[in-house]
Amino acid sequence: MNQEDRFPNLPLPSRPRLEWPNGARVALWVVPNVEHYEFLPAVRPRRDPWPRTPHPDILGYGTRDYGSRVGFWRFADMMDRLGVRCTVSLGLAAFEHYPQIMQACTDRNWDVMCHGVYNTQYLWDVPEEEERAFISDCVMTYARLTGGKRMAGWLSPALSHTLNTPDLVAEAGFTYLCDVVHDEQPWPVRTRGGHPLISLPYTVDLNDAVTNRMGLEAPDFARMACDQFDRLYRDGESNGRVMCLAVHPYNMGQPHRARYLEEALSYMLGHDGVWQATGAEIAQWYLRHHHHKVMAALAGEG
Repeated sequence: MNQEDRFPNLPLPSRPRLEWPNGARVALWVVPNVEHYEFLPAVRPRRDPWPRTPHPDILGYGTRDYGSRVGFWRFADMMDRLGVRCTVSLGLAAFEHYPQIMQACTDRNWDVMCHGVYNTQYLWDVPEEEERAFISDCVMTYARLTGGKRMAGWLSPALSHTLNTPDLVAEAGFTYLCDVVHDEQPWPVRTRGGHPLISLPYTVDLNDAVTNRMGLEAPDFARMACDQFDRLYRDGESNGRVMCLAVHPYNMGQPHRARYLEEALSYMLGHDGVWQATGAEIAQWYLRHHHHKVMAALAGEG
C-alpha cells in the first residue's frame, strides 16, 4: 500500500456535516498520559530516553516519578471537582508498578487507550512480527489486569510509529489510532486487511510536555488551550470538531501549574454545546453515525 493512501483526503469544506450528540459543537476529550519511565533503560539508536548523560539521569527520572507519587493524585482530584471522565493514555507498566493508580482509574470509570508499555521503549525500526507481538502483549496484559477488558484506542509510545502500525493495531482489534495528528475530525484509515480503523484527533502542538520543552509555562498552555477551544467552538457550529487536551500529571500536576489547567477546563466546560466524552465514545459515535457518509463522499471524489 502506498502509505499516503492510508489517509484519504477530502477538504473540510467538502465533507458531510459532522453532528455530535444533542447538537454539540465540540467533542472534548481529556487525555492524561499515565506512564512509567525506566530508571536505566536500554539506550536505543533512534532516541536516547534520557536527555542527560551519563546515565542514570536521576533528574529526568525523578521528574517523571513525581507524576505517579503526587501529580496524578492532584490531577485526579481536579477531574473529580470538574466532573470530567478521562481517557488515560496508558503505558501499561504504570498499572503494573502502581496498582493504586489503576484502582483510582477503575473507581472513576475512566477509559483507557494503549500507549505501549514503558515510555522509554519505542517501536521505530521494529520488524513487523516483533511489533505484532508487542501489540498482542499489550492487549493480553490489559486483559489480565482488568479481568478481560479491551482498549479501543492506540497511541504509540512517543509516537514511535512504523509503516505497519495501522495494519497491526487494526488487526489486534483497536478501532482508533492517535498517531496521525492531521485533522480536527475523526477520519478513516485504510488498512491492509480491511479492518475498520479511524484516526482520532490527538494534539501534539497543544501538549503540555511539548510546550514545556519549548519554554512555555502553564499560563501559556492555558491561554493556548482556551484559544484553540474558542476557534473550534466557533467552527463547530457548522461542522463538528474534536478538542483534545493532552497532559502529563508529572507536569500539570505540579502545584504551580495545576490551577491553570483547572481554569482552562472550567472555561471550556462552562459553554453549552460541549460533549465531554471519552475516546471510545467519540470513535463509536463516529463509526455508527458518520463514517458511512464520509466513505460515500470519498467514493464520489474518486
